[in-house]
Amino acid sequence: MPAAPCWTTAHGDVHWANLTASPLQLLDWEGWGLAPEGFDAAMLYAYTLLQPDTAAHVRTVFPILGSRAGLAAEATVCAQLLQTVSRGDNLALSGPLREWSEELRRR
Repeated sequence: MPAAPCWTTAHGDVHWANLTASPLQLLDWEGWGLAPEGFDAAMLYAYTLLQPDTAAHVRTVFPILGSRAGLAAEATVCAQLLQTVSRGDNLALSGPLREWSEELRRR
């Protein structure tokens, strides 16, 4: 059983459209608040699932992903995005999200 998550301040919607290149800035803060540690990294990872090389790089850059501490964040993001799929959004991510969810269940 995973330990209780550590809650931290999170942007809540980190994806490539909310990041600028130079200078690096994070846009669109209306959804910020508390979330399990690693939530923003897990969200960015989720939105890269269709680009496996980039997804692997995100996991390398954010070592919280794949750790016991980051499990709550990964599961939360995965569940949230699967709910959007059930409403007809993010349909291209459906398969990768289901695979990720199975991987998380095994962990």
